[in-house]
Amino acid sequence: MPTMQLKKNRIIGDGQPAYIIAEMSANHAGDFDRAVEIIRAAKEAGADCVKIQTYTADTITLDCHNKYFTLENGTWEGANLHDLYNEAYTPWEWQKALKEEADKIGIDFFSTPFDKSAVDFLESIDMEFYKIASFEAVDIPLIKEVAKTGKPIIMSVGMASLDEIEDAVEAVKSTGNNNLALLRCSSVYPAIPENMNLWTIQDMKKRFDLPVGLSDHSLGHIAAVTAVALGASIIEKHFCLGRDIENPDSSFSMEPVEFAAMVKAIRDCERAMGKVSYELSQAESDSRNIRKSIFVSANIKAGDTFTSDNIRVVRPGYGLPPKFYEEILGKTAKCDILFGTPLSWEHIK
Repeated sequence: MPTMQLKKNRIIGDGQPAYIIAEMSANHAGDFDRAVEIIRAAKEAGADCVKIQTYTADTITLDCHNKYFTLENGTWEGANLHDLYNEAYTPWEWQKALKEEADKIGIDFFSTPFDKSAVDFLESIDMEFYKIASFEAVDIPLIKEVAKTGKPIIMSVGMASLDEIEDAVEAVKSTGNNNLALLRCSSVYPAIPENMNLWTIQDMKKRFDLPVGLSDHSLGHIAAVTAVALGASIIEKHFCLGRDIENPDSSFSMEPVEFAAMVKAIRDCERAMGKVSYELSQAESDSRNIRKSIFVSANIKAGDTFTSDNIRVVRPGYGLPPKFYEEILGKTAKCDILFGTPLSWEHIK
């Protein structure tokens, strides 16, 4: 069973509870105190971890306004990349304090770096593990830079072809770092169900022998719960205090009550999935007597023949099992038997 060691006390993979990540992204809307509140609210809602992103507009793109840097469709249609990232980024001077807040309240904290300078910065504040974003799954130099830290990596592979995923996985392993998990992802905001192809999670697990999860940009939590039922070990969802706090990510982010409902549904799903077992629960054992069995349906005298007129298969289950009904028909009674008596072998000659 594929697993990864995320932290000393946290293994990701089959047989472990799904690791649930609350992605802050731009939902702080430029307010440090709101970012702190998001961390606290994520902890309260049941998240295992809060994730941020480490870039500036200048480290992720060029300050250029020609047609190549203008988004043509989707949630941010018409936006200039540099302007969008300048609005959405999380100031680097906040990040050490945000990590300290997470450590203080007992929730994991990690980040997605987007270039080498971000990796160097995150190393300087002792980041314990890293995320590679879907759009960066083709940035092999960046992936190697992150992998060379030797720290665990969770990598989204939305938009990546199978060949590109193989290249990205090989880039990590080429550094000697094997502590890797992959996230299935539909990199559309919001994602629509028919584009998610969640069965791919099982194929990815077999193909790469790695833990696989879901970075979920769809609305609601049906995809997340379904993914867990299909074997997802990690669920990542964008998290906000309220979608009325406008920012580039608010429209497809979960509010705390919704996130808590998702966490509960995932944990209920995990309990329901259980294990392969044909053993009866105590409740089922207690209910066995309500099942059907063979009862005497009319008074019978010793020597009478058992027929469909004097024995029947009915509830409850105190008589002989129904599988013997046809075998008993035509046999004779050893003794008198009253109506309503559960039939036993002692009654049969």
